[in-house]
Amino acid sequence: MTGLAAIYRAQFKTSVAGMLQYRGALVIWLLELLLEPIIYLAVWRAVASAQGGEVDGFTAGDFAAYFVATMIINHATFTWIMWEFDWRVRQGSFSPLLLRPIHPIHKDIAENLGYKYLTLSVILPAAVVLAITFDARFDTSVWAVLAFVPALVMAYGIRFAVEWTLAMTAFWTTRNGAVNQLYYPVLLFLSGQAAPLALYPEPIRVLAAILPFRWFVAFPAELVLGRLSVRETLLGFGAQAVWLALAAVILQAVWRRGIRRYSAVGA
Repeated sequence: MTGLAAIYRAQFKTSVAGMLQYRGALVIWLLELLLEPIIYLAVWRAVASAQGGEVDGFTAGDFAAYFVATMIINHATFTWIMWEFDWRVRQGSFSPLLLRPIHPIHKDIAENLGYKYLTLSVILPAAVVLAITFDARFDTSVWAVLAFVPALVMAYGIRFAVEWTLAMTAFWTTRNGAVNQLYYPVLLFLSGQAAPLALYPEPIRVLAAILPFRWFVAFPAELVLGRLSVRETLLGFGAQAVWLALAAVILQAVWRRGIRRYSAVGA
């Protein structure tokens, strides 16, 4: 574990230094992260105003708080591995990673955390400005805020494992753009990024809970906003734990099969 921690520190520092060389790209990625929740927030506030001030119990202030929370949570949990994994396979850049003494996923985790470290100094002030500008209404408790931390950590673990697993379809298809295009809109709606899941019909809410998507974003958001009871929170932790274990097992199984098919197309 000590050796792995040292590897993470070294990779983290290397990733941060490398990202600082591409400040323009960082700005573009940040704008995308900021604009999406702002658009949803503006739309749902307009809907609430048109409906007399609220939609199914969500006021304009509630929508503001929800989308500020989901912006932070999505930033903390999102990955980009699905968009570059097939490039690694095609260009042969995956081959050097296989020569390292540790699983390639550790490099991706360290890089992802490095990006979040760099951009958090922008995301958090932006969230504060949005909360003040749109009069966000936060109604939470100390226990919910404390419980939010492990919920967010598990959300990150589940999402990273699921998306790394889906990214490995590139071992079989060489290009997995179609998989990404199918996955992203499903993620957008069933994770609660586009709208609170409470506004969806019951069958959609059940589907989001059965699949891992609710546990990526909606559950931590509902928790930190004080919309869950202690019982609902404990059940949510149980669901996250089950999905985290299941995602880890599936990832290992797909990895073992996929790596046997790997061939560096561009090498």
